[in-house]
Amino acid sequence: MTGRRRTRTTPVPASSRSSRPVRATVLAACAVALCASLTAACGLVPGATGGSGDAPVTVMTWAPQDTDATNKPGMPAMALAYAKWVNAHGGINGRELKVLTCNDHNDSVGAAKCAKRAAAENVVAVVGSYSQFGDSFLAPLEGAGIPYIGGYGVTNDEFTGTMSYPVNGGQPALLAGLGRALAAGCGNVVLVRPDSIAGDQLPALLDSGLRAGGHADAGDQLAAEDATEYGDQAEQALRHATADPAREGCVVPALGDRTDTFMDSFRRVRANHPDVRTATVLGSVDQTVINATGGASGPYEGAYVTGWYPAASDPRWAPMRKVISEAAFDDDRIDPADAGVQTTWIAYTVLRAVLEKIGDGEVSADAVRRTLNDGLRVSTGGLTPTLSWPYAGRLAAVGFPRLVNADVTLQVVRGGRLVAAGQRVGDKKGVADMTPVLARAEVP
Repeated sequence: MTGRRRTRTTPVPASSRSSRPVRATVLAACAVALCASLTAACGLVPGATGGSGDAPVTVMTWAPQDTDATNKPGMPAMALAYAKWVNAHGGINGRELKVLTCNDHNDSVGAAKCAKRAAAENVVAVVGSYSQFGDSFLAPLEGAGIPYIGGYGVTNDEFTGTMSYPVNGGQPALLAGLGRALAAGCGNVVLVRPDSIAGDQLPALLDSGLRAGGHADAGDQLAAEDATEYGDQAEQALRHATADPAREGCVVPALGDRTDTFMDSFRRVRANHPDVRTATVLGSVDQTVINATGGASGPYEGAYVTGWYPAASDPRWAPMRKVISEAAFDDDRIDPADAGVQTTWIAYTVLRAVLEKIGDGEVSADAVRRTLNDGLRVSTGGLTPTLSWPYAGRLAAVGFPRLVNADVTLQVVRGGRLVAAGQRVGDKKGVADMTPVLARAEVP
């Protein structure tokens, strides 16, 4: 995020916020899909020269690894396991699935290099990947005509680019869903978010959900996006959240990679305010972050988290678990509860559906893109709604033209694991479509 200003240390009432343009903000969090039949052949086909016959199908999956910030090693590991499993079951239409992986190193230069390598290798698609630098990787992909299928949803570009085919609702859906879920159970709600232009986009998304539930807008607590300690901000957020003694307050940190830093500070000052609930979204926290910060003894225990998919314990994940067990049982990089792993699974399911639709015809990046654009509908076995990508989806008017799946689920951290919360998100239990809520968001 860019455009940092001086950090304020007190929550800003909604009525006094400036009305900066609010566009789609997307951080996190990971899309997932289900192989319709584990005994059917699944796979992909090579780039510009791919066609009928037995030539391998070449794709790429990238994610940051071994960095000091966000790392998603499970995503390329899941892609390789999927290819291994597919090839052991005969490939796709008799073709081998070849997966290339790339480490974007969490920097813009690395992201651009991965995209340029994908073009040089003539891949037919980039599938199930994570990068925070959409402005660096999408342009090279678009120049080469390579579709980007099922990215993690961490950048605004993934919801606006015509060659992007997202499988989840990114942060817009997650924040709207979190607001809708908290409206019934929370007193004062405080959003702790980056003091930046991108951070300015977040309050309207959370508030859209709170308003849908008849709740007042959240307090707006600004924080430096690159701080190493958030004691003052945590204290101010707690003070505002507990201003109404009659109802339990809720603090919502949405600081991306720095959320765990905030939560470490929050845990130290929370002793003076025991009756406060925390809540956040995938992209700011997921199972890998929970594991790295102490699991059941860490700061996220008891926190509500909105996600895109059913909890990892849901039986609809059984096919993915079977593939992991058969092809990568000893690979500890692959956590079935990680949203990145789940997103990669769904993204490869989408690609499989595309290739099956193409059949024995020529398979190229152009063919993959045409098939996606021609109204293909992809079932994911209930992990997401049926997916398809019109040129402009129902949320185009509010800045999310490629956002086609606004479903959210509500989970809670219990015993160090993300599990189903067992409570309603708005009017539904388990899963809710945030499209109507986002459509009413106040976007200047």
